Amino acid sequence: MEFARLFTAKGAPHVWEVLQLGFIQNAIAAGILASLACGVIGAYVVVKRIVFISGGISHASFGGLGIAAWLSIPQLYGALAFSILAALVIGLVSLYGHEREDTLIGALWAIGMAVGVIFIDMTPGYAVDPMSILFGDILRVSATDVRIALLLNVVIVATVVLLYKEFLAVCLDSEFARLRGVPASFIYLLLLCLVALTIVVLIRVVGIVLVLALLTLPAAICRHFTGQLHTLMVGSALLGACFTMAGLWISYITDRPAGACIVLLAATAYGGVWLLRQFAPRLLTPA
Repeated sequence: MEFARLFTAKGAPHVWEVLQLGFIQNAIAAGILASLACGVIGAYVVVKRIVFISGGISHASFGGLGIAAWLSIPQLYGALAFSILAALVIGLVSLYGHEREDTLIGALWAIGMAVGVIFIDMTPGYAVDPMSILFGDILRVSATDVRIALLLNVVIVATVVLLYKEFLAVCLDSEFARLRGVPASFIYLLLLCLVALTIVVLIRVVGIVLVLALLTLPAAICRHFTGQLHTLMVGSALLGACFTMAGLWISYITDRPAGACIVLLAATAYGGVWLLRQFAPRLLTPA
């Protein structure tokens, strides 16, 4: 939803007046919560190199969104169920199955999208806007969405704090971690479930299609400047919050979709870091 549709013909209000609006406050809260989840889990996604798996989980969640819309229940509940199911299926097949992982991810990716399209088409009326699901609409985030995002963030952060060493060991060398007595398979499945929770937090902010950008770009940028995982998490969260707030501001002054502005800003920053790596590599930590 562009900002111009939200204001009357009297013209856009002053920035301070905009900040007093409830939906703007919800958008800011959702952006900060999404940035926190991205910072924590995005660091693992980049270090473990499971970006493609994350993409499969995010697109599979579209099926849950479609079913939730058809059942007239909160869409995030459907996305949560499908995301966790996809994460567990991918993780279990990766650990114990004999099917190629990339083949399974592609299949779940397509199945989730197909199921979502069918159930959205079956939903009566015009209660569902597929574009807002695919590309996000942070300006329509409700107070309920913010509360759900807050709860998911508490689960994500608490789990990572309690199992930080185990997650770190599995991300760096799962075989060595298993030899040291770490339940590597369980930790890996749990990590994928946390990725699923993070994707659910992100869907309303940037949509399914753009989830991977906000999940990985802040961590990919920060990884050039630090080799410590905890520092990478903090830096990614702060950078994600900066991208989200700046993207909202750019959306306001240009009257363009907020999710796309956030992602393009993150991509521009990543491109700048890439150029810096080419011409001033001493300033960066080897990725």
